[in-house]
Amino acid sequence: MKVGIFDSGIGGLSVLHEAYHLLDDVEYMFYADLDHVPYGLKTIEQIKEYSKKNVEFLLERGAKAIVVACNTATAAAIEDLRRDYKSVPILGMEPAVKPAVEETSDKRRIMVIATPVTIRENKLAHLLEKVDGDHRVDLMPMPGLVEFAENEEFESDRVYKYLEENFSKFDTDKYQALVLGCTHFNYFKPLYRQFFHKDLMIIDGNHGTIKHLAEICNLQIKEKANKDILFKDADDFIKYGNIEYFVSGRAINEKKPLNHVVRLLNRLEAVRGDI
Repeated sequence: MKVGIFDSGIGGLSVLHEAYHLLDDVEYMFYADLDHVPYGLKTIEQIKEYSKKNVEFLLERGAKAIVVACNTATAAAIEDLRRDYKSVPILGMEPAVKPAVEETSDKRRIMVIATPVTIRENKLAHLLEKVDGDHRVDLMPMPGLVEFAENEEFESDRVYKYLEENFSKFDTDKYQALVLGCTHFNYFKPLYRQFFHKDLMIIDGNHGTIKHLAEICNLQIKEKANKDILFKDADDFIKYGNIEYFVSGRAINEKKPLNHVVRLLNRLEAVRGDI
């Protein structure tokens, strides 16, 4: 089965990485719309236009299911995509607020960090209305993390200062869970813990999205996830053999950009257990 995954940039690789761990016998097309990253600073109409082009591209190349591995695109465009492209299942991403509410104490708070569009759009507001009856969830836009991730700047002084500036607006000792409402934010997991209580839970939507994909497409989830999915270099990644990589409609086969992907996937492997 061929599954298309798209994101505004390289954040969606965290969804692909989770799929590598949980699924077998699946071919992937990963589409990073780097010409238009970040979506979180675009208008709703622009995001809808980009998302439609991404879906059409993946469908033309044989995708049997599509994962919108971008919380921002999901918030802005998922309803239009599902209405206009009914031939295949289209799965979206949304901040994993429900599991955060269910898995935390009713006296502890939850912080959701996301892009401005995800926070502003009605989709998240409706989700909070359904699951956050005690109003324990606080929202924090952190668009700067997208650029840091795209530049492979994960633990620099600039990143630390950016996080410090934003998290200092809250009494972080009150928080039991941090929900990552943007797939780009997965790369920074080790840094978040430096600003919160030691029992902080870090929750993203990747595992739940891949489980949902498996249910929709009748795929088998592994009882035990693959461990240590690491690549030595671009050649090693190419030998893996089940992924086509595109940047804004252009097939990427050159070593330099593929080595960039390898470094990103290896970073995700290194921080995957930090939950």
